[in-house]
Amino acid sequence: MAIHFVDVTRENWEECIELSVSDEQEDFVATNYESILLSKYEENCYPLCIYYNDEMIGFLMYDIDPETKRWELSRFMVDKKHQGNGYGRQALSLLLAHLKEELGSIPFYTSIEPKNKGMKKLVKLLGFTPTGEIMWGEEVYSVTL
Repeated sequence: MAIHFVDVTRENWEECIELSVSDEQEDFVATNYESILLSKYEENCYPLCIYYNDEMIGFLMYDIDPETKRWELSRFMVDKKHQGNGYGRQALSLLLAHLKEELGSIPFYTSIEPKNKGMKKLVKLLGFTPTGEIMWGEEVYSVTL
């Protein structure tokens, strides 16, 4: 079974908000609690729990940005206990393949805190390139699905 996604539900949301990143990464991502709450009040937000087999190991959310109208990865985290195992790369690869199947060959974006070297390295490995834009104080990257 390996990496797969499960919708955030009544049964798993509490476990999802207990996931956390390392202290050094806290400034790079919103809490899962804030992201799930946002998804309930904003349109076109798709929050997903990341599982490795039967264990929840992370969270992501993609959406259509209300400002730019672009599809984007707005949240992405792997719990600190599961980092360094390649799960983030597998999860993001799976998401990109899923979106390509669902949406076709479109540009897909994400923004990254300038000091978040780990996320920059990950997205570059998966074909994202910097656009030169700065939004919300973050560097914007894109890839064509």
